[in-house]
Amino acid sequence: MSTAKNKLDTGLIRELAAILREADLGELEVEHEGLRVRVSKPAAPTMVQAVAPAAPAAMQAPAALAAPAPAAAPAAAAASDNAVKSPMVGTVYLSPDPNSKAYIAIGDKVKKGDTLMLIEAMKTFNPVEADRAGTVKAIYVENAQPVEFGEALVLIE
Repeated sequence: MSTAKNKLDTGLIRELAAILREADLGELEVEHEGLRVRVSKPAAPTMVQAVAPAAPAAMQAPAALAAPAPAAAPAAAAASDNAVKSPMVGTVYLSPDPNSKAYIAIGDKVKKGDTLMLIEAMKTFNPVEADRAGTVKAIYVENAQPVEFGEALVLIE
């Protein structure tokens, strides 16, 4: 083998590292003329948030325990029957940007295909469209809230 082929081009590696940073990639691999170079970033440290435990049931007022249950039951029943559901896992945004008004509000009339909100998944904003015409009766999510696939988002009747 010749020494020219074995010599590593550090300029190439620097260029690949720059591309990695600029494109915000985790890993980049290139093969050219029999030379394979892989550049990768170390995994980011995971942040863990501690959540304060809830107060024991014995310390809470009895009225506070009973009140939320009836209110949650009708909302859950309505949400499961006739609601527009999340097509994916992601973060929901109710407006196109923080300085704009929300796409919809309770009482708004919508047509089939109107954008109701956006769901960000993997740095891509995906519109959630109305699947039918009607009036917005309830919005079950808040801005910047994480949502799961199939979760009820909006009730349109």
